[in-house]
Amino acid sequence: MNINSIKSVYFIGAGGIGMSALVRYFLSKGKKVAGYDRTPSELTEKLIEEGAYIHYEEDANLIPAECKSKDDTLVVYTPAIPQEHKELVYFRENGFEILKRAQVLGMITQTEKGLCVAGTHGKTTTSTMVAHLLHQSHVGCNAFLGGISKNYKTNLLLSDKSEYVVIEADEFDRSFHWLTPFATVVTAVDSDHLDIYGTREAYLESFNKYTSLIVPGGYLIAKKGIELTPRVQESVKVLTYGIGEGDFRAENIRIGNGEIIFDYVSPFGNINDIQLGVPVYVNIENGVAAMALAQISGVTNEEIKTSMPTFGGVDRRFDFKIKEDNLVFLSDYAHHPAEIRQSISSIKALYPGKKVTVVFQPHLFTRTRDFYKEFASSLSLADEVVLLDIYPARELPIEGVTSRLIFDNLENVSSAVMCSKDELTDILSKKNIEVLITLGAGDIENMVPQICNTLKNK
Repeated sequence: MNINSIKSVYFIGAGGIGMSALVRYFLSKGKKVAGYDRTPSELTEKLIEEGAYIHYEEDANLIPAECKSKDDTLVVYTPAIPQEHKELVYFRENGFEILKRAQVLGMITQTEKGLCVAGTHGKTTTSTMVAHLLHQSHVGCNAFLGGISKNYKTNLLLSDKSEYVVIEADEFDRSFHWLTPFATVVTAVDSDHLDIYGTREAYLESFNKYTSLIVPGGYLIAKKGIELTPRVQESVKVLTYGIGEGDFRAENIRIGNGEIIFDYVSPFGNINDIQLGVPVYVNIENGVAAMALAQISGVTNEEIKTSMPTFGGVDRRFDFKIKEDNLVFLSDYAHHPAEIRQSISSIKALYPGKKVTVVFQPHLFTRTRDFYKEFASSLSLADEVVLLDIYPARELPIEGVTSRLIFDNLENVSSAVMCSKDELTDILSKKNIEVLITLGAGDIENMVPQICNTLKNK
């Protein structure tokens, strides 16, 4: 089955951020698009407005007739969906072509030049930055993003002239092994998803294998110093990036007055006085990686210098909700210990001398079990910590694994408390908040409007 022969596409897990980009892609191609998701959301409602038929009850009888012809219907599912899901079982038993989201992205990278961003963290911001730089240039791009771009209010960019497609290369469930990148960045290889991989060695091996998938004549751009053993094909160029080191690097960094400016050094031509659109320290690194991919794709240095300050960021990635002289509140998707360390460090560098209060909702029982000491160490950089219950996502509870594991290992914080989501706004209303950041990949984001109201009404 190829993309052109497909008439209908059915999504199981349609409302996921990555899946919804594919929903929009196939709608743009004029296909009949339908699907299931567990719960309604702002995103699923927008997809329905855009032409998709989505329902929320697990029932094969609700699959529309247009999606019941196995010869011209493609079924796409997310690995988070259980194998015994009734609709998935229906399609499997009736001989439909069933692909994971990553396999569909793989089909697309076989027909376009893939610019992929892999790594434990930094993928979404970096790939969205790459897409912005290309979209604003004469090169253009298609892009499947892992977050909603603030510049474009969507997770999908389309171009009818560009040969490039920007993709977030996700290591969960080894999804990125379906891709064939022309050029890829690898941002980090800190251990994660050990429920899938079992050991750090297996996790690292998946990244080493990923590098072997880069097409001949392509590029691997790896963060300088990460534990990666490239296994690239002979004609693939291997380059590094970083802050103050690497083939692509940031030098002469200037931070002040809410701005970050630096000089970009590159084998494809240096650019002085790059200004970050979202001025947090971690975005220096992300920006260097994004500019490297942009230069490889033919974006001019002048276009890069003009576009970098206009990058608006990504929803839930260092996302300022209140930014006043005496009160700052932002939400961030950080859900891995290294991401949390970067997030808190960045906010403390932006607001030196201010008290930083962190609300953290752990994501997954297995991740909490595997990294609770590392979570505690990272969270201990904050002045105050509020710990919520674990967000289970696709998992069942594990005996003895609760937020208490993290709480009991916190050190040197002036205040720490555990609470449920229902208790959160009451607890925050009694605190003297200077800088507040909510962290986590679960449903903590749904509480942002309530938290804003609580802070503003104090």
